[in-house]
Amino acid sequence: MNMPAKPTLPPAPRRHLSTWFLMLGLLALVLASFASLPLQFAEFFTASAWASTAEFLGGFAPPEVALPFLRKTATAALETLSMSALGTLLAVGAGLLLALPAAGKFGAAPRAATRAVLNVLRSIPELVWASMMLVAAGLGPFGGTLALALHTSGVLGRLFADALENAEPLPQQTLLTNGAQALPAFFYATFQQTLPQMLSYTLYRWENNIRAAAVLGVVGAGGLGQMLKYHLSLFQMQDAATVIIAMLLLVALVDGISFALRRSLTK
Repeated sequence: MNMPAKPTLPPAPRRHLSTWFLMLGLLALVLASFASLPLQFAEFFTASAWASTAEFLGGFAPPEVALPFLRKTATAALETLSMSALGTLLAVGAGLLLALPAAGKFGAAPRAATRAVLNVLRSIPELVWASMMLVAAGLGPFGGTLALALHTSGVLGRLFADALENAEPLPQQTLLTNGAQALPAFFYATFQQTLPQMLSYTLYRWENNIRAAAVLGVVGAGGLGQMLKYHLSLFQMQDAATVIIAMLLLVALVDGISFALRRSLTK
């Protein structure tokens, strides 16, 4: 009786010499970073460090639970949520408009120029955008919303463009061959393929923008971040503890909503 032949495994991919040089370069960079920074890990475990940490954290207890302050915190939380939602929504619109030329739909030259614009938008952090927008628009949530929209437009525009470029071209080509117009063929074929992926990217960026909106308040963009900066600067630690708890609850709420929506998209 002949025994079935054992399946042969494919050969392991060959690693080029440049890959090894890149890995060695990254390892050398990490080692040089540890060697150049004056890291003093032992200071974290001294008795004085533990005593200072305990004293600092003890100042946050108990959180402020007076009803007027809770109302004020809830209003700031809604402001932060609105900043993140509106900033993400504006970024989706701008990202879609920029993704079409960035995906090469209008030729090589518009693709290179649009991708350069997207690189500039996303390479500037939200805090830097906020500092510029607050000078132009004044203190408050409007400048923070614009800052989130500008940075997120660069991120989503690049992700949307990559999704469009990686979409299977055959369905759209089939529709065009059968007499369909270019725009309907794009929406019924390519756009339908990439829509779930785009929605997933959008929800993920909304989660990030919730955290970013809370941080932007530190530079005067309103919301929970501005409240936190105010109470910490006055050493009102119990009030600051309530604001921090509100931040955690808001992030957890948005994370749960985003997870449920992404899960429904994959079913």
